[in-house]
Amino acid sequence: MPDDERSPIERYRDDPLAVNREMIERYRATAGHIPNTSGPSGMLLLTTTGARTGEPRTAPMMYRTDGERLVVYASNAGADRAPAWYHNLVAHPDVTVEVGADRFPATAAVTAGEERERLWRLFPFPEHQERAGREIPVVVLERR
Repeated sequence: MPDDERSPIERYRDDPLAVNREMIERYRATAGHIPNTSGPSGMLLLTTTGARTGEPRTAPMMYRTDGERLVVYASNAGADRAPAWYHNLVAHPDVTVEVGADRFPATAAVTAGEERERLWRLFPFPEHQERAGREIPVVVLERR
């Protein structure tokens, strides 16, 4: 079946890196105006430094806001391990964030305790927690 006839989920299961590359290109080409992803709780691009390679790595992801901070969730769609971008920002917390046409340096911090619990309640996919079998990290991104 051609790519354009398969669902995004089917395409992602087959080749998540290709789908992410397409999403990043589309996001940048449209300054983030992708249907069902815009607005104060939409999609952003997060560029981290590879923990092992030292190379820049960009990942599209959904986010929420907490005042001036952006909040992202290392759910990996409920997988039993955190996504690579999470390991990268733990090793190198200086990141670059793109929200629409705005691109800026930020510092990433993993939350804990009451703050993590409060921010977790903003996450739109709570079923990921049960499926993951691990505590999903909640990360705040603060503009530098």
